[in-house]
Amino acid sequence: MADPADDIAAIRAFNRFYTGIIGLLEEGMHKSPHTLGEARLIHEIGKKGSTNASELSRELAMDPGQLSRLVWRLSDLGLIAMSPGIADRRSNVMALTADGDRVYEALNAASDIAAEALLENLSPSQRRDLVSAMGRIQLLLAGPAPAGPLLLRPHRIGDIGWMIHRQGLLYHLEQGWNGEFETLIARIYAEYAEATGAKSLWVAEQNGEVAGSVFILPAVDEPGSAQLRMLYVEPAFRGRGIGKLLVEQAVSFSREAGYPRIILWTQDCLTSARRIYQAAGFELVREEPHFSFGTMLNGQYWALELGGR
Repeated sequence: MADPADDIAAIRAFNRFYTGIIGLLEEGMHKSPHTLGEARLIHEIGKKGSTNASELSRELAMDPGQLSRLVWRLSDLGLIAMSPGIADRRSNVMALTADGDRVYEALNAASDIAAEALLENLSPSQRRDLVSAMGRIQLLLAGPAPAGPLLLRPHRIGDIGWMIHRQGLLYHLEQGWNGEFETLIARIYAEYAEATGAKSLWVAEQNGEVAGSVFILPAVDEPGSAQLRMLYVEPAFRGRGIGKLLVEQAVSFSREAGYPRIILWTQDCLTSARRIYQAAGFELVREEPHFSFGTMLNGQYWALELGGR
């Protein structure tokens, strides 16, 4: 288990490093005469076209008093114009002036140059890692951006290794399972790669991130049946119905492939997965206590009858 003090020290060290990298310690944002707060305010108003103080305070998570001081300073500089709101004349509507638009464009251009400077010495794979890491930081700290389209796609080079890594780590952190589980799932994914017959693996992707996966392959212990294996959803993407969609896809594929039955093995402590299986029509066949992955578990065998051949 990580030491919280070490985690805090790592976060502080990253903050010091990154503020220096992007120039937040400089007197003016992007060598302009404007502070970071002023630059953020100009950007937000320019992006919206027009807005008011309450919207800005909410969007920027800024104290109303601080916001008011920045607004009046930028107004005195001739960068912001204010007029009474139509619906409520007590609510001033703000917009950038022509001079404000020019500052907005200049700051945007400077931000693009600063971002390009971060990327210029990185290889394509390093760029992908950097952008992905930034997206994950935002996802974890600010919550997900508005969900983009969900893509169910075949796996690509690197996906299987990633899923073994992620599931081994997640089950260790969430369930306390030891390295035996990671070894087991490495074998299970190898079995999928080596299997012949009707099989398919789906990777759920949203906002450019792997959100989860599942696969179907011919069942070894029950010839003629399909086996559903390794359903998982990344914690940041849970609650969006992704697990349900993955299982529905697996069932649809199995039915079209002519399998008469789908079987699966899970543990009764994995309550979210069990609810998904039950909702899809799977029925509990039998249970079997066992000691695995460093703990006592209750294994469950579920099946879904499809008819067919």
